[in-house]
Amino acid sequence: MHILLTRPLEDCSEMILKFQSLGYQVSHLPLLRIEKVKYEEINFSEYGGIVFTSSNAVKFFGTANLDKNIKCFCVGNATEKKARSIGFQNTIAAEGNVKNLKELIIQSYESKNKALLYISGETISVDLDQQLLSEGFKVKRIINYKVNYNQKFDEKFVNELKLNMPDIVYVYSQNSALSFLNFIKIYQTEILWMNTNLMCIGEKTSSILNEIKWKKIFLFNPGEEEFLLYKI
Repeated sequence: MHILLTRPLEDCSEMILKFQSLGYQVSHLPLLRIEKVKYEEINFSEYGGIVFTSSNAVKFFGTANLDKNIKCFCVGNATEKKARSIGFQNTIAAEGNVKNLKELIIQSYESKNKALLYISGETISVDLDQQLLSEGFKVKRIINYKVNYNQKFDEKFVNELKLNMPDIVYVYSQNSALSFLNFIKIYQTEILWMNTNLMCIGEKTSSILNEIKWKKIFLFNPGEEEFLLYKI
């Protein structure tokens, strides 16, 4: 089986090794470039908890002068792992989507008199801060990274991909889906994906790629990638 992964290398290197160890052929097509955004200085004493909706939000977050014992809410296990790797001690993870994260915060955050610090990218699919505000929480959103589409791809890789199309491709965000659609059209590969299974996080992501004919489309949460292999 041939698997195509589309996240930046640092976000999927472990998965590449895992799939290869299981005997699968793995190709890597990074669709996005992640760039740090300069943000305002934060007075951490004003906040009783911190919220991360991606590993990139953790990666580009400066933690000097921050008490690492602050309650830290993470969207999923990968984000929690990243947070713990930089010293956060009091972490709690949802099940990989923002809806579950919101419910987790509502149930677990008891210091409503102190604001939550929400760290995110420039583009978000769910307005978590606004939803929490409507629930009576105080929330400050800080944007610390942005996403750009990759525009240039290795021609040798593209030609080899056309000759050996993947059985499965994983797409993790609406931005990735838009970049992938752009890639497909640039290289005029629209008719080559008919035997490929498309794995997407969420219906909004998959809907962007609906104009391409796929073998099947599956929705999944982060952490379910290996499980999906057995549904094919």
